[in-house]
Amino acid sequence: METEQPFSDPARRAGRTYAAAADHYTLPALSFWDRFGSATVSRLRLAPGASVLDLCCGAGASAIPAAHAVGAGGRVLGVDLAAPLLDLARARAVREGLANVEFRHGDATRTGMPDGSFDAVVCVFGVFFAPDMAAFVREMWRLVRPGGSLAVTTWGPGWVEPASSHFWRCVGEVEPSLFKAFNPWDEITTPAALAGLFARAGVPRPAVTASEGRQHLDHPDGFWDIVLGSGYRATIDALSADQRDQVRGSVLAELRAREVTVLRTDVVFGAVTR
Repeated sequence: METEQPFSDPARRAGRTYAAAADHYTLPALSFWDRFGSATVSRLRLAPGASVLDLCCGAGASAIPAAHAVGAGGRVLGVDLAAPLLDLARARAVREGLANVEFRHGDATRTGMPDGSFDAVVCVFGVFFAPDMAAFVREMWRLVRPGGSLAVTTWGPGWVEPASSHFWRCVGEVEPSLFKAFNPWDEITTPAALAGLFARAGVPRPAVTASEGRQHLDHPDGFWDIVLGSGYRATIDALSADQRDQVRGSVLAELRAREVTVLRTDVVFGAVTR
């Protein structure tokens, strides 16, 4: 009998979602990807020559600053299932003259690499896509060598509010079955929840910190770039063309009326040294 592969389908679903989102991923309204990727890496204080694994690396928001931090003598490997995002990451590495970073298409939850392969393992806004998050964190911890570090960053509560509430209300009105059907980060939006995840994975004494964030938009319509360049893309792509137009029109009309140009982007940082 075939052994069950519990991560395959959710990983593929996340990969499809973010592959579609790649066409909006680097727009100004989504600058939070780079901001929090860099913030995660800066907390690790990577040494020159270190080796880093970035799981669910996306377009390189954390892998690229890690490559700068470890220098020419270090190495960075980014793994993601969204091939178009990896293309963006590779192009960025070329633009920034980085020869010490590689981007690999694959399932971040099952790398097959040996124990203790890296000085640091990083996962920014990716852990919540695994159906068994504790198993994923345990796998990441396995790859950290003694003296190395693991960093996991996730969203805090109320992501992109007040726009998110309008979005889900409008989705619910046109297609109730899709209401919050793809919002996996809701389970770990507090320091206690992220610390609990580390504990369930058998990872001792993490340092977990909540940090407030704000995303400023040039215009309320910028929120739609976020919708199309984030996990919300899965919901939009599941709607018919008419439904998408209806949701977009209703959401943006509400945001324009309220002159919403600042969105909440709180995060929770977790890090631990082996």
